[in-house]
Amino acid sequence: MKSTNNLVRIIAALLFGSLLFAQASAQGDQSLRGKLEQAIEIASQNTLQIVSLNQTALPNIFEVELNTGEILYSDISGDYLFAGDMYATTPTGLMNMSASTRQKRALDKIALIPEEEMIIFSPEEVKATITVFTDVDCTYCRALHGDLEDLMAYGIEVRYLAYPRGGEAAASYDKMISVWCADDRKESLSLAKGGEDLPPVTCETPILEHYQLGNELGISGTPALVFSDGRVIPGYLDSERLASMLSLN
Repeated sequence: MKSTNNLVRIIAALLFGSLLFAQASAQGDQSLRGKLEQAIEIASQNTLQIVSLNQTALPNIFEVELNTGEILYSDISGDYLFAGDMYATTPTGLMNMSASTRQKRALDKIALIPEEEMIIFSPEEVKATITVFTDVDCTYCRALHGDLEDLMAYGIEVRYLAYPRGGEAAASYDKMISVWCADDRKESLSLAKGGEDLPPVTCETPILEHYQLGNELGISGTPALVFSDGRVIPGYLDSERLASMLSLN
C-alpha cells in the first residue's frame, strides 16, 4: 500500500513548489479546481493529477483525491493544502471520515469491473466475498492461493483482479496475459502460481485497467485484499485470520 513516506514526498513536493503556487495564484481568477490542478502539477512535475474534488462535511473545506489514491484537503480559497485523516466526533467516539471516503471509493470503482473480467473461485455457499489484486510471481499471492481450499470451506469467495507489479514492465506481465487469455483461466492461474510455465497466448485483456485501478486505490504491492465494506487490506492473511476479520468464526 502507499506508505506514509509517499504522502510525505507528495507534501514535500507541494511545499517545494509553493513559490510557483503563489505565482499561479496571481495569474487571474481561477476556479478552485483549476488553481489546485495548476499548483499540484507544477509542484509534482506533472506526476500528480486531481481525480476528484468534493465538498466535505466541514464548511469551506474540500477533499482533493489524487491519482495515486491519496487524499488531501484544501480550504475554499485553494491557498492551503493539508494531509491527514479527518475525524468527526460522535456520541460513541470518533469516526474516521477519510477512511469512510476511501472505502466508498474502493467499492464504487470495483463495482464498475464486470465479473467476467475477474477470475473467481466460489464456494458452494458464499458467506463473504473478497476481491484480491494479485501477481502470479508474488510469493505471498501464491501463499494465499494455496489457502483456497480452506477459504472455500469458510465460505469465502475470492475474486481476482490482475496487478502485475510494475505494470507492462513487470516480469509477470506476459504470464498474466497468458492466464487471462486461457480457455480455463482458473486452472491457468493455479498453474502459474504453482511456478509452471504457460504457453504464451495473447488477446485483449483488462490487465492494465486492473493495474490502474489498483494504483487509484493506493495499492502498490500484492496481495491486496478488498473487503465487501471497502476496506483495503495489504498483504497475506492466513485463512483463519481472514475468516475472523470477516466475522466467519
